Amino acid sequence: QVQLVESGGGLVQAGGSLRLSCAASGRTISIGNMGWFRQAPGKEREFVATISWSGSSTYYADSVKGRYTISRDNVKRTMYLQMNNLKPEDTAVYYCAAAQYRGRPVSRSDVADTTYDYWGQGTQVTVSS
Repeated sequence: QVQLVESGGGLVQAGGSLRLSCAASGRTISIGNMGWFRQAPGKEREFVATISWSGSSTYYADSVKGRYTISRDNVKRTMYLQMNNLKPEDTAVYYCAAAQYRGRPVSRSDVADTTYDYWGQGTQVTVSS
């Protein structure tokens, strides 16, 4: 089993930045691609970004492209989401997710939450206008 714990959320003004972390523990050797999702009040959970096991392949939702950067440090077993130029519409609970290792780069299929096998509990990000 794999456990994921997010941290780094909080309250920030529009235009500000936050860095989210997702720490993995347990059977982390089985982890492959990882991703971030978010869910705003009254809305469905949506894809934000994904990264391959090596970190060489990434993919972003159009709404965050150019503002967010996903990265990972496999030695530290941690994934990150650097969020810059935050907007009020970025307010949501952010979840990290991990898929079992399949040895492939990210693809459009990684936007589907069914791709992932493990989920964190989420961290709240609130952007004030």
